[in-house]
Amino acid sequence: MHIEFEKAVPSTEIEATWLLYNRALEELRRTAVQRHVMYRAEFDVVMADERVWKYRGVSDAGEAAALATFTNRLEAMPLISPEYFAHRWPERYGAHSIWYIGFFVIDPDHRSSGIFEWVIEHMWRQVVDSDGIAMLDISRRNERIGLADGIHAVLESLTPGMRASREDEQTYWLYEPPTGATEDDQRRRNSSGGSGALHR
Repeated sequence: MHIEFEKAVPSTEIEATWLLYNRALEELRRTAVQRHVMYRAEFDVVMADERVWKYRGVSDAGEAAALATFTNRLEAMPLISPEYFAHRWPERYGAHSIWYIGFFVIDPDHRSSGIFEWVIEHMWRQVVDSDGIAMLDISRRNERIGLADGIHAVLESLTPGMRASREDEQTYWLYEPPTGATEDDQRRRNSSGGSGALHR
């Protein structure tokens, strides 16, 4: 396998990279409430956007084996809020020293190839050289299976004493009436509860 480090994915490789990306992350469309996966139109834009670096792993047979995105131009990322970063770290934001990993997917047949460690190391060198910071979105499912720990281990081996912190977290609450509850039941409870009830 070899790595192509490029600003834009060649048009001849877009379909193969999309299939790799979609296959790797399809489960997140069903298991996460918050959207973590780009739609095809968004994906095509990012693959052509030269503000976003791409790491494209190609197997010895010429097939798409891995794909990652990395950028310090946060406005180029469709699933994050650049305003958050500008407010939280205004000087770093202005200096383009905040780096974001949009995603990193590896074909299951190549997960023990060392590509994960190589790409993370290459990304981290750019962060360190710019005196910057790096962030990525890790779903709770991926955290449970050890993605955050894996990244931490690689970075700690490169820069002992580096710090990692959880910067944001969102939970979704579900509210469900009891089985068989009706609007009439609610009206009766509201009536017995005195003033303050809402009626339509």
